Amino acid sequence: MKHIYQQLEREKMALYNVMEEIVRDVLLQYKDQLQLTCQCERCFNDIMAIALNELPPRYIANEEYGPYVRAAHVADRQGATNIILIVTKAATFVSNNPRCPVMNPVTSKTTV
Repeated sequence: MKHIYQQLEREKMALYNVMEEIVRDVLLQYKDQLQLTCQCERCFNDIMAIALNELPPRYIANEEYGPYVRAAHVADRQGATNIILIVTKAATFVSNNPRCPVMNPVTSKTTV
């Protein structure tokens, strides 16, 4: 088993989750319709994290195959609709509960 890990390390083989790219594209495409309360990087990352935790990952070992995986999701109407629905739910949750400093500035402590 150790031999396999050493070989992978030498080859610098990286895994790539195509679903991250798909979710990012959906989020950017529909950000105006989603009526986000904040569009900072933290809120975008929170939306992506929540959505990605609800969706199955689509890992590939060679980024050249990314377009094929993306095309399969575009062709699958139900799958594409499901991704939009999950991103919408995540965006609604983050908009209602933002954790970013833009929407939740640190208040100065008052002394009593």
